[in-house]
Amino acid sequence: MTEPAVRGAPSGGGDAAVEVVSLYQAQQKIYARAVTGWFSGWRWALVWLTQLVFYGLPWLSWNDRQAVLFDLGARRFYIFGLVLHPQDFIYLTLLLIISAYGLFLFTAVAGRLWCGYACPQTVYTEIFMWVEQKFEGDRTRRMKLDASPWSGEKLLRKGGKQAAWIAIGLWTGFTFVGYFTPIKTLWAEAFTLGFGPWEWFWVLFYGFATYGNAGFMREQVCKYMCPYARFQSAMFDKDTMVISYDESRGEPRGSRPKSMPHAALKDAGKGECIDCTLCVQVCPTGIDIRKGLQYECIGCAACIDVCDGVMDKMNYPRGLIRYATQNGIKNHWTRAEMFRRVLRPRVLIYTGILVAIVAAFGASLALRSPFRVDVVRDRGALARLVEDGRIENVYRLQVMNATESPQRYRIEVEGIPGIRLASPAEVQVSATESRWVPVAVQIPPEAAASLGAGAHAIRFEIKRQAGHDADKAEVHEKSTFVVPR
Repeated sequence: MTEPAVRGAPSGGGDAAVEVVSLYQAQQKIYARAVTGWFSGWRWALVWLTQLVFYGLPWLSWNDRQAVLFDLGARRFYIFGLVLHPQDFIYLTLLLIISAYGLFLFTAVAGRLWCGYACPQTVYTEIFMWVEQKFEGDRTRRMKLDASPWSGEKLLRKGGKQAAWIAIGLWTGFTFVGYFTPIKTLWAEAFTLGFGPWEWFWVLFYGFATYGNAGFMREQVCKYMCPYARFQSAMFDKDTMVISYDESRGEPRGSRPKSMPHAALKDAGKGECIDCTLCVQVCPTGIDIRKGLQYECIGCAACIDVCDGVMDKMNYPRGLIRYATQNGIKNHWTRAEMFRRVLRPRVLIYTGILVAIVAAFGASLALRSPFRVDVVRDRGALARLVEDGRIENVYRLQVMNATESPQRYRIEVEGIPGIRLASPAEVQVSATESRWVPVAVQIPPEAAASLGAGAHAIRFEIKRQAGHDADKAEVHEKSTFVVPR
């Protein structure tokens, strides 16, 4: 454990002044300046898009039910017309793999696009900062408000901001739970505060997490808690498009009269950077992009927007801070020359793997059977002798109907001469339900004598009897038939 350094500690008896020096530096609050521009517009477009999807999706209906619902109690996931059971967990695995490779690909091509535009931390921080600006004003006014003593106006502004933050956090938590409990039922329960224990927990937990992360922790999450900031360098190379400061254009930086023409900069010993520090003031993580690529940079491009605005006012060409590659900055490549380096081996490998996985995912969903069957032997009675010397084995078949209408299935068995079912061959399963069906299978004594004692392979064939393309809907499951000694 690191301990504070002590100065002036006495070596012998007697009193002496002791000064304790902390080895930790207090984190200064970042007051990010509002910015407008091309990339800011894209960022807000993504805020609107992601939040319309997140808040609106649970309210959509599909086949008289919620369009997207993860019903953990019934162990069924509804995604529009798709009904998934726990046995379909492979699709979630593939979806996570696709997301991971997509992140690798986008990072290798253009850096932290996800972090800068679509990450929930970025999105909710943008929303909470907008609310903060509405209640407390721009950057200068916020700094003055925090430095001023408490008053009625300060209490009103701070209290209003906190109330709005809490409301957004609770609505976000409510919506999150609405993906697991039908949101219309949840809405009715909200008026009487009749949530169940786990619903209360997740509404408050998710709401508190949104409130804390976007309202208070903000850049701390990106700089210290998010693991992506730490391993992103493994996916970067010198041909990755990242937000870059063109030092050859900007240095030596310094102030100058606005009337100084661009052509006179070289003779005056000036670069294009006027050292206004606006690029630092708009940065949500508080870094200085002029110091080069840093892991704290989330790629939001706010510094590009504000720097382009300064360049316009000074009548200098845009792009002092821009998306560029390290090789491009070093070799003074044009944008076209940098884009030609996009299709390099790393990117092609990521793209090939991603396309293959997406194709497999799509084909698997398209060819997915409308029902599933699991066969389990009845371990209470592996084999028994019944009338006419026939040998009987008992199985339990779990038939899972993945459609949203009742279905009737016919069970057949094959693999041993004379094998037959000694139980009803047809079974009815309700919409999206799974049903355990006991099945008795018998073989004649002559077949048992020819086979001999032991386990012998058989196959169950289950066919859907009615519905669209019923003749194509069938499932084959292997099992074994035990002949006793």
